[in-house]
Amino acid sequence: MLARRRMGVAERERQILDGAIAFFAERGLDGQLRDLAKSIGVTHALLYHYFPTKQALVDRVYLELFEGRWRAEWDDLLDDPETSVEDKFTAFYLDYVNNALSRDFVRILVFSGLTDHTITDRFFAMLRTRLFPRLIRETRRFRGLTSRAKPSPRELELLMGLHGGFFYITMRRWIYGQVVHSEAMPGTYDEASARDRVRSYLAASRELFAAPEPAPAAPASRRARR
Repeated sequence: MLARRRMGVAERERQILDGAIAFFAERGLDGQLRDLAKSIGVTHALLYHYFPTKQALVDRVYLELFEGRWRAEWDDLLDDPETSVEDKFTAFYLDYVNNALSRDFVRILVFSGLTDHTITDRFFAMLRTRLFPRLIRETRRFRGLTSRAKPSPRELELLMGLHGGFFYITMRRWIYGQVVHSEAMPGTYDEASARDRVRSYLAASRELFAAPEPAPAAPASRRARR
């Protein structure tokens, strides 16, 4: 009988982290660590050796699954002055939906929103810092504006409609169990559908927040007769 190979520290930590992500995605963040340890096949004591508190484990899951999914290429894409706003938004959201918003990502985010908001608060704070200002800036660029003023509540609500609509695609897939795919690439959201959403958002933005027409110049006053 072959002896069981002993895992190294990094390998064991990876095993626990992967197991925790799968466990929380299925059971929610209220799941007990004793049940998690059993599902992974390790002792409760060993689990606490690597992650002394449940919060420490949740923090690591957040860094791995949420912040770790953010790509520096997205920043570069949205900051590229040579690419049209429509193309930027379409490329970003197509990649975001198909590659970042995995089953584990979506389900854990929803579970967090239904419980203590530990993960949702941190994730949306990152979006408010790293993503939403770029999207507002580019939306204004589409309308021919260069203003860096704080976005109005209406601007933000319109943007949340775009962003939330893309997230709802993955809600349909991973929460409601509905099929969302393209005929060309089953299991993925197709470019044409992503572009349709982006175009609708940009058109609505231009209609709702069009720059006011410049006021007609006042007629020059007649020079007083000498």
